Amino acid sequence: MVKKIQYWLMKSEPDTYSIDDLESFSIDHWDGIRNYQVRNFFRDKMQIGDQAFFYHSNCKEPGIVGLMEIASKSYPDHTAFIKGEKYFDSKSDPDQPRWLMIDVKYQRHLKRKITLSELRNQKSLESMKLLQRGNRLSVIPLEKKEWNYILGME
Repeated sequence: MVKKIQYWLMKSEPDTYSIDDLESFSIDHWDGIRNYQVRNFFRDKMQIGDQAFFYHSNCKEPGIVGLMEIASKSYPDHTAFIKGEKYFDSKSDPDQPRWLMIDVKYQRHLKRKITLSELRNQKSLESMKLLQRGNRLSVIPLEKKEWNYILGME
C-alpha cells in the first residue's frame, strides 16, 4: 500500500524558533502545542514523510519561509512536565500525557519569503484555512493543490 503524503503549514514566531534554528539542528522536536485540535493532528493525522511549510508568524512580515518534513510519530511533550518551563501543564500526567510533539526535519529555505499579504491576494487560495477569519491554529492541514500552488509562487 502506497502511503499518501499529507501537507501542513506550521507556524512559529521567529524570535522564539525560526527556520534558521531548525536548519542548525537539521532535525528537532516541535513542542509547546497546547491546542487539542493540533494535538489530535499530531496524534491521528501526521505521518513520517508528510511535508510542511515553515511559517514565521507574529512578526513584522508573516509568511512562509521554508520546507520541512515530518520525521517522527507523535510522542509525549516533556515540556508539559517541567515546572518553570514555558509550556508546563500541572494537569498533564507523564503516565497519560495530555500534550504531544513530533520531530521535523529541515529541507530548505524558500528562495524567497511568501508573505501572508501575498497569499491573501491569490484567488486560487481563498479557501485556504490559514486565510479564513478566526483561524488561529499553529498547525494547519493543506490541500495538495494549495501546496503545489504555493510552491509555484516561489
